[in-house]
Amino acid sequence: MKEKTILKLKLNSDPRWVDIASKNIEDILVDHAYCEQKAASTGISLIIKYPEKTRLVEELTALVAEEWEHFARVLQELRKRGHELGRPRRDEYVVQLMSHVRKGGARERQLMDQLLVSALIEARSCERFKLLWKHIPDPELSQFYYELMASEAGHFVSYVDLAKEYCDAQEVDARLQELLKIEGEIVTNMPVRDDRMH
Repeated sequence: MKEKTILKLKLNSDPRWVDIASKNIEDILVDHAYCEQKAASTGISLIIKYPEKTRLVEELTALVAEEWEHFARVLQELRKRGHELGRPRRDEYVVQLMSHVRKGGARERQLMDQLLVSALIEARSCERFKLLWKHIPDPELSQFYYELMASEAGHFVSYVDLAKEYCDAQEVDARLQELLKIEGEIVTNMPVRDDRMH
């Protein structure tokens, strides 16, 4: 359970998710593509909002490039299977998690929340990728998700480290625990869907 120690998630995904997701892989791949696109967009928006924070700009520039590469790779998997990208879907999980980014107050506090929420999204994606790697019957996709799993874990660590670069480490750890509890509650209360990565 090494990855659970790294990711610190309070709750594992419902085991039914991977069973129904593997039967509806086109929708999962489409949703995954948009998750990668949104992750890249989030990194870009943070760079634009905090251009004076040199380490953040450097690290998120690399992260954005990686997320966009993942987007291209998911598109390739869709094309290989004769599917199109399709339209974006509302990611209720992300919407609910983002609603806990505190508004107002110190600029650094807002940055901390944005970084930690991004970290949790990466952590949940990593956990879902692991499920797909271990259980999906398509060997090519299984390998694909194995490769992406480690990358998402690294993104989680990067976001938390950046939060500690610009905010007090103890405050970051305390807020991370609060958000982990909230994230677990969100996952508990969401229906198990066959067309969503989260």
